[in-house]
Amino acid sequence: MSENRELLTIKNLFDLDHTEARDLFEHYIYPWDILRSIGEFIKQLGKKIDEENTGEYIKRGESVWIHKTAIVWDSAYFGANVIIGAGTEVRQCAFLRGNALVGNNCVVGNSTELKNVILFDNVQVPHYNYVGDSILGYKAHMGAGSITSNIKSDRTLVTVKGQDRFSDISIETGLRKMGAMIGDRVEIGCNSVLNPGSVIGRGTIIYPLTPIRGYVPENSIVKADHVIVTKTEK
Repeated sequence: MSENRELLTIKNLFDLDHTEARDLFEHYIYPWDILRSIGEFIKQLGKKIDEENTGEYIKRGESVWIHKTAIVWDSAYFGANVIIGAGTEVRQCAFLRGNALVGNNCVVGNSTELKNVILFDNVQVPHYNYVGDSILGYKAHMGAGSITSNIKSDRTLVTVKGQDRFSDISIETGLRKMGAMIGDRVEIGCNSVLNPGSVIGRGTIIYPLTPIRGYVPENSIVKADHVIVTKTEK
């Protein structure tokens, strides 16, 4: 594996101490390879919750488990295979279509839609976000109206690519649907679009109204016209 490709691996993007899916991640090198397994993993995790019967979770229907400390508005919708962690808030008209593992102390905001995703602890998707076929790391935040685009216009398979000094990165995912792999503590500005196959390194800031494609290195600031600068310590 090249040095640059190493930057896109699970160990370089995520702190696995902040998700119930550690066991799943440890079977893979690249995070997008997990997308095919999210639904089945949630089923098995839910089965474990049922068997342990600790009383920490409230079960809805056949495959939705909500921690008793979570705050869930009545107007929120839950499809199949959903787990909501402790202290998480699911606000008005949130649409969790299915296959969503939401960690502890997260915010799933009004009219936000989740589909085939893992949200690590303390993630915020608080206002009008679409998050599909994506993984959001610890304390990642998506500003109002920012979305993941998970399918290419020509419907071809997604390839993760790098730019500039990372131009040697080109990894075929074999996936028709892949949104974004968003590392720990990433800030996505309002109304930004993360195009299919976006991978954003830890601690990066994306300015509002920015279209993102491919790999963005950690601890960067992405400005208008895709100008990328390295963050400096204050």
